[in-house]
Amino acid sequence: MSLDISITFNDSDLQLFVEARNRRTKDAQKKAETLDAASIVAAARELLQATRSKPLPDFVTTRLKHLDTMIAMVEDVGFGLPEANRANVLAALTYFSSLEDLVPDDVPVLGFLDDAIVIELCVRELQPEIEAYSDFHRWRDNEATRRGENKAALTLNRVEWAEARRVETLERLHRRRSESYAGGRLGPSLFKVR
Repeated sequence: MSLDISITFNDSDLQLFVEARNRRTKDAQKKAETLDAASIVAAARELLQATRSKPLPDFVTTRLKHLDTMIAMVEDVGFGLPEANRANVLAALTYFSSLEDLVPDDVPVLGFLDDAIVIELCVRELQPEIEAYSDFHRWRDNEATRRGENKAALTLNRVEWAEARRVETLERLHRRRSESYAGGRLGPSLFKVR
């Protein structure tokens, strides 16, 4: 038997949670500033590994899966996560691994609920960057395959990825333009010659 429970945060509810989270996150950011990124990532990885053996609600486990991507973004030197976003991710990871969050992690079933909400808020804020990282990662893997090089040894960066995307976009534009002129079709025109 399953039970379906839906929790909807309206704007004022979400604001209350965000304010409480911000207070805790500021503490986490202060703590993150005193720790190096490697320590923060290691603590988050350790707790994440420990959660994998615990029975947790799907809402929580779905959000915890985002932590792997967030950790990869922070550690990936080639991607070069912008500093403001990097600080946001490190604060979320610090909050996740902190024992002093809104709901203590050792509370059965609900212990990671607040962590899941913090992760969800961070993911929503960083969604464009997460999508860009996914694209960058795919591109880098494809480049390694194309070049016949080891993925780990290939040092490509965000600037090279952006340039490759620019070139790809221009080629697609030229190809579409050529296809529209093929067979005597000129396509729509802004000017008419009489």
